[in-house]
Amino acid sequence: MRITLFDYGAGNLHSLAKALQGTRREVRIEADVRAAADTDLLVLPGVGAFAPAARALERGRAEIRGAIAAGLPCLGICLGMQLMFDASDEGAGAGLGVFGGRVSKLRAARTPQIGWNTIDDARDTLFGSAHLESAYYANSFVCRPLDDECVVAWSTHEDDRFPAAVRRGNVLGVQFHPEKSSAPGIAFLREYLNSVQAS
Repeated sequence: MRITLFDYGAGNLHSLAKALQGTRREVRIEADVRAAADTDLLVLPGVGAFAPAARALERGRAEIRGAIAAGLPCLGICLGMQLMFDASDEGAGAGLGVFGGRVSKLRAARTPQIGWNTIDDARDTLFGSAHLESAYYANSFVCRPLDDECVVAWSTHEDDRFPAAVRRGNVLGVQFHPEKSSAPGIAFLREYLNSVQAS
């Protein structure tokens, strides 16, 4: 299984790459988004800000959208999940529009949200299989889908309830960082990778 981790140029991706590695899995880090479409799984990592990441995606946005529409599995983590939506109040630029909706600032007195938070109303088997009941967050912005049908888990920060995860087939976005969420977070990643390999 070829896993491509798209590098926006905004942070250290090695801990995520290590978490994705495994038997019969080859992880490569790719800065050219057009080359990133040629893979078995595209991973949009959770490091950076929306505007520069959207600019980095722009060159190959149509190719990535087309590949995902044609069945390319994709995992978006934190900012990567936000890039799966149409646009963001954080900055200019277009997201991939895989899920309809916009990204907006957390409605809370304390931002960013940094630390552990509970996963609520999880209706995806990945959470139960991994025993992932809480996860590590580092975010000031969250996704606001046009249709909550894509939401497979929720979290709440202060009084703001927001999607912890969205999913459509093998396309999964998570607002939390599974690679930083201890053993259950790593198990969650492995359950997802296994489901992609089995499909």
